[in-house]
Amino acid sequence: MGTLLKLEEVGMFFLSIILFNQLDYTWWIFPACLLLPDISMIGYLMNPRTGTWIYNFFHHKLVAIITFFIGLWLNEPVVTLAGVILFGHSAMDRMFGIGLKYKESFTHTHLSRIDTKLQH
Repeated sequence: MGTLLKLEEVGMFFLSIILFNQLDYTWWIFPACLLLPDISMIGYLMNPRTGTWIYNFFHHKLVAIITFFIGLWLNEPVVTLAGVILFGHSAMDRMFGIGLKYKESFTHTHLSRIDTKLQH
């Protein structure tokens, strides 16, 4: 992934920190929740197609943005927090070159092949 795209993801990750700081939560909630979207990998226990769909749903930035705005609209801080966490987690993954999954393989993402990155 190009440097410019990585910088864009870094910016989005920092945006998630800024948005989190506008919420009424103590600082440690952000790092404590940041890896929670990866629970969506459990879908792979059913089969690769289901796993891919569930994983990609919880790692899609539009889902994060919609969740965030629904939380604001309903004045539900937990839903707003969920949107910030989903957005920040997705940006963090993409900073490291981990993108949305293809159903052929968990390691094949829209940004790169994770298995080849681990070998270097």
